Amino acid sequence: MTQTTTSRPPLTQRIAGAPICWGVCEVPGWGFQHEPPLVLTQMRELGLAATEFGPDGFLPDSPQGKADTLAEYGLAAVGQFVPVVLHDPQLDPLPVVEAAMAGLLAAGASTVIIAAATGAEGYDARPEMDEQGWSTLLANLDRIDAEAAERGLTATLHPHVGTMVESGEETDRVLAGSRIGLCLDTGHLLIGGGDPVKVAVEHPDRIAHMHLKDVDIAWARRVQDGSAAYTDAVAAGMYVALGEGDVDVAAIVSAVEGAGYTGWYVLEQDTILPGDPADPATPKGSGDPVTDVRTSVAHLTSIAESLAKGA
Repeated sequence: MTQTTTSRPPLTQRIAGAPICWGVCEVPGWGFQHEPPLVLTQMRELGLAATEFGPDGFLPDSPQGKADTLAEYGLAAVGQFVPVVLHDPQLDPLPVVEAAMAGLLAAGASTVIIAAATGAEGYDARPEMDEQGWSTLLANLDRIDAEAAERGLTATLHPHVGTMVESGEETDRVLAGSRIGLCLDTGHLLIGGGDPVKVAVEHPDRIAHMHLKDVDIAWARRVQDGSAAYTDAVAAGMYVALGEGDVDVAAIVSAVEGAGYTGWYVLEQDTILPGDPADPATPKGSGDPVTDVRTSVAHLTSIAESLAKGA
């Protein structure tokens, strides 16, 4: 997956958002869900150039409706996170993925972001996967990669806590056994026991999409040892603004930019809101999407400026 720096837009023009920074998530009961007009307006006010679609139901169902809504707010479309079961030989993931691709194409987006869903709701537990499951999963990833390429899209696999591919070892197995590109999520990979810096340094040619997160490592350790559920840790503030946690974001960005990465940097800090922040009854100190995203944009911009000076 060779990338080129020819006519590459500056990093600061490749910063995008995701609705989950505003608490918008596909998991039932996740928390307070902001409506699209507020989320999309605040994205533009914060200087973001583009966004991912968010979960089904956030934007209109029709492909053209998605495109029109984003155009109304002056946002480009980046891609869509698509959790789909890949390891069950009785289930064909392509119809779900192809439906997502139709919306991406209509909106001029580039990337379909696949997560290896367990088949259950939420991300607090997952089953063991046997060798047949692995064989089926890897074959399905290659099928999805080929279908996306035929449509002029890029398919990526997103290692994600609570899915069938979450750890560093599982990510390595995907990289070795499939052609699909990688969505490097700097938070999920760390929480899942992987090393996002190592992946960025050793496999920059396979990274086709970026989700930037920062993490409070103390909470990540609790998720890893089972003393805290993933959802509870997110609600408690495991994800923090870029530069305020334990992920070496600068090293990761430096590695992929140095290798010629031309794609988006999606600020995707998973957030659970206990209620409408505008409601006086909502507990304070539970996360402020606007403040966190503004801080993250500033941190990433400072990294971009440092890289430009060193070029």
